[in-house]
Amino acid sequence: MKERSKIIFGNPMTAKTYRKAVRSKKKYRKKFGDDSNADYPVKIQKNAYIGDLLGVQNVLLGEDGSSKGNAGFDTEKGIIVGNIRMGFGHYRISMAIASAANAMGYIPYWMDLNSYHQTTCTKVIGAQNDLYSLGSRLSGKSRLFNKLVWEPMNYEGFRKLSYNASDQKNAELMAPVYRNVPIEIPLVATHVWPAQAAVHAGMRYVVNAIPDNWPMALHLSEGSLHTVQTHYAYQGYRILNGMQGTDVLHPMPDEDLKYTGHYIDHELVSNIEDDCAARKKRKEEGKPMRFLLTIGGAGAQKEIFAAIIRELMPAIRAGKAALYVNVGDYRNVWEELVRDIPELKNVSQEHFAKWKETENFAKEALTGEIKGVHAFWHENIFEAVYCTNLLMRSCDVLVTKPSELAFYPVPKLFIKRVGGHEQWGAVHSAEIGDGTLECRDTAHTLQMIRLFMEDDHLLTNMCDRIVQNKAAGIYDGAYKVVELAMERKNKEREKR
Repeated sequence: MKERSKIIFGNPMTAKTYRKAVRSKKKYRKKFGDDSNADYPVKIQKNAYIGDLLGVQNVLLGEDGSSKGNAGFDTEKGIIVGNIRMGFGHYRISMAIASAANAMGYIPYWMDLNSYHQTTCTKVIGAQNDLYSLGSRLSGKSRLFNKLVWEPMNYEGFRKLSYNASDQKNAELMAPVYRNVPIEIPLVATHVWPAQAAVHAGMRYVVNAIPDNWPMALHLSEGSLHTVQTHYAYQGYRILNGMQGTDVLHPMPDEDLKYTGHYIDHELVSNIEDDCAARKKRKEEGKPMRFLLTIGGAGAQKEIFAAIIRELMPAIRAGKAALYVNVGDYRNVWEELVRDIPELKNVSQEHFAKWKETENFAKEALTGEIKGVHAFWHENIFEAVYCTNLLMRSCDVLVTKPSELAFYPVPKLFIKRVGGHEQWGAVHSAEIGDGTLECRDTAHTLQMIRLFMEDDHLLTNMCDRIVQNKAAGIYDGAYKVVELAMERKNKEREKR
């Protein structure tokens, strides 16, 4: 296993930084054990939730009837999507990659490193995920915590090369999950830990699909090909901008970094023109404007969503607005909203834990009439996340924090971020014209709601820009990531 914590892209780490990285690994090894000698058998199983929609096959470890060797992998058409559940964002990006791979004739294999509960890998990821979720929730409740702890950590702490040095050491404990995965299958990681673990495990063709628009060393996985969604991110990563104070660092090699555009599902990209035309037609005909509120995995910012619902209630009763609310797998969030806004219950239809009903609703909404409030909750994480993707096509405005959804081809209203890194997603979206500025308080959020309702041009201009952006290839990132992963494999074969 190559040492990747002492020198990062030609930039030596201090002895102090390396010792800290070693201590970090020792801490997790002491707490969760070291299964470096474990030989987890592998089993392939169709994903029960998005297997039919996106062709996804799950990669399971240590199941009865499992096997070693290739375990049924298609080593010619297979591509692994390596991910973790940390909020909803990384799962959603994984679904975009799987969707593109499926549309291109490949078989997407789903490896969630946060689901192998018997492994040291999952225990280490779970501990860090719990801390991140706690920080996210606290940041929404405490301005002081957000200002003094959460914003600086997300904005500058994760930006440092020293942070990457510790992550690389920790990732050595995650490598065993790949032991019985064929090394010749390309792997696209939608979080850096699956990429780092795969490189440590000797996987040959690893692509690290970086999610954010704020360059951070957190996302570096030397030994893999890094892809980014924006040119701003490309320049920041190329020179490792600000990742060691004001130091001028040795840059990333050109062959290790590629711009692709936004990681978007095939089902959304292929229908952009029709969906935008439908939005413009509804606006012209004075149909109820459809707002989609999506509440992420941390359940943060419920208060802002409650204020939006209160603002829209008169328009909903008057038939001038309609509302989709997806609370993901957090039913308690919907129950709290109904408790806080008693009149909400009377105008709402609940679509809870019935996936076929959700699919039918989303399909019928593309051409049918929508009134009132429609609430969605699904206990399963795949359904909870993909529900937003299904509803996105028929909504007029997506209301979201500027996280992974900042890059999606739908008119967007951005509420306050969770973590300083997210603000750059809103900046990028506003610059290419498919979203608003980040509304950093409730008053400005409600102002933007009223503008969408009353203005004749805000929505239609965004729709026009989305169509133009598609023509420019801005939303083709998922396809290009898959192409790059397969190209790495094919070029290596040619060399042999």
